[in-house]
Amino acid sequence: MKITNFKAKIIYYPVITLFLLSLVSVIASCGPLKPKYTDLRKIPATAEGKRKRNIEEGRGFRAMGMFEKNKSSGNFEFASSNEMWRATLDLLDFTPLSNVDYSGGIIITDWFSESSDQDPIKITVRFLSNEIRADGLKIIIHKKICKKINDCKIVKIDSTLGQEIKLAILKKAAIIKKFDGPDIVPYSSTGAGRDAPASN
Repeated sequence: MKITNFKAKIIYYPVITLFLLSLVSVIASCGPLKPKYTDLRKIPATAEGKRKRNIEEGRGFRAMGMFEKNKSSGNFEFASSNEMWRATLDLLDFTPLSNVDYSGGIIITDWFSESSDQDPIKITVRFLSNEIRADGLKIIIHKKICKKINDCKIVKIDSTLGQEIKLAILKKAAIIKKFDGPDIVPYSSTGAGRDAPASN
């Protein structure tokens, strides 16, 4: 619609402008565009307090949560500092992995076998705790038994292999924890960068 009359333009544009302004105010007054009232007295002043509040409200995660003293068994640390996780990856590095989910606490290998005449197996490692203990791991082993190419059956097997894998992971994790601890050099008043005390 083209407006050529000057009087019609003077009436038309303010009406459209008024309509758009009222539409914007209605949209802004209800729903996601409504300004949120915040009381500055209820917002923590320190960064630590803000992080804690965000975590309580479910708006963040704790990157430094691993350094807290009271850790629950469901609170997983970063993969690089979790000895059980690192030990499992080191132990299973001979086979391709199909699923590695640190936040879910699970590692699943792909189907593999040592030779062509053996039935392939799949190993699932579930982490139930960060602590190095036998009940912190669950090892599940599945075997694929194939009579023909497309006629395969997958069964869960209970063998000593699961216990052997669990024991190997626990031993490796204990070694990693022992030798990969923080390298803390004890303080010395005469150490590097210090002058030796004057002798009398």
